[in-house]
Amino acid sequence: MSDKAVRVILADIFLEISMTSSSFINDFVTRSGVGLATTLCAASLLMFSPFAQADEPNPTINADAPVVAFAAGDIADCRSKKSTARNVATAKIISQAIEDNPNAIVLTLGDHTYPVGTTEEFDDCYQPSWGQFKDHTFPSPGNHEYYTPNAYPYFQYFGDITGTQKHSFYSFDKGAWHIISLNSNLRNDDMQQQLEWLKNDLKNKPAACILAYWHHPVYSSGIHGNNSQMKPAWELLMAAKADVILSGHDHHFERFALQNSDADEDKANGIRQFIVGTGGATLGPVFFRKSNSQTINTKENGVLKLTLKKDSYDWEYVGVPDTSFTDQGNTACHTK
Repeated sequence: MSDKAVRVILADIFLEISMTSSSFINDFVTRSGVGLATTLCAASLLMFSPFAQADEPNPTINADAPVVAFAAGDIADCRSKKSTARNVATAKIISQAIEDNPNAIVLTLGDHTYPVGTTEEFDDCYQPSWGQFKDHTFPSPGNHEYYTPNAYPYFQYFGDITGTQKHSFYSFDKGAWHIISLNSNLRNDDMQQQLEWLKNDLKNKPAACILAYWHHPVYSSGIHGNNSQMKPAWELLMAAKADVILSGHDHHFERFALQNSDADEDKANGIRQFIVGTGGATLGPVFFRKSNSQTINTKENGVLKLTLKKDSYDWEYVGVPDTSFTDQGNTACHTK
């Protein structure tokens, strides 16, 4: 096994431990340099100021018109031609749809490149495929971006899309929908800052329907399982009567029933969570199916298509060619 492969495996282990151990977080932050006041980090922190509203990369559309959004995470794996072919195939689904609907947007759910989110990976693997519609894309970062210090290549690559002040969480409006991109990699004070920002954002940006997305799912039947890191965000979103949460991280597609932050089904006030870790990465198994999990796909890469309407949304899983899995439906937004 190469040194690079070992580093990637160790980084995965460190990240999973850090999800549950505050002492490990502090130690890892200190040893890795993440968040330290080096020149690069200080510059990055200033540039990544979280208090800006995203500049929209495509034209504002009529508030009553449906908005088509494509979503997936875990996208471009640079380690083999077979891996690259998968993200090329999912990109083709979106690029063809944008030809027919230039106002469509793309929500990326983290882990844009593998193995470690370098500039070369973005240039060589992501740009030729999903980079075709970069000007339609609203990103959120995954853990693999942070395997390169401060996720600098991620912020550098997407900087023009998220505004002149690069930041790791932001919101924007499309049609009747308020859409929020959050960073599930944050810890300690940085996470508290994000939660405070989210609380104010939800208060100051009332909308008929609300969608939020980040990388690590709160609930998952996949190999990584549940992750409580973003549970406080879920609680804030539910208090605001949000409608949809999207995540990646586990390499499968999964749709949940409307549920609260404690995984209790709640048809009146719950949020529907989708896991869409199918953007191009090798798909993974499901070990223990979670309560309220309604549909799972572990075999076929693809993307989630959402049609965001004035007071409801349609969803459809669109697989790459020659695949058979489908999932579609619609749900009304909560009355605000």
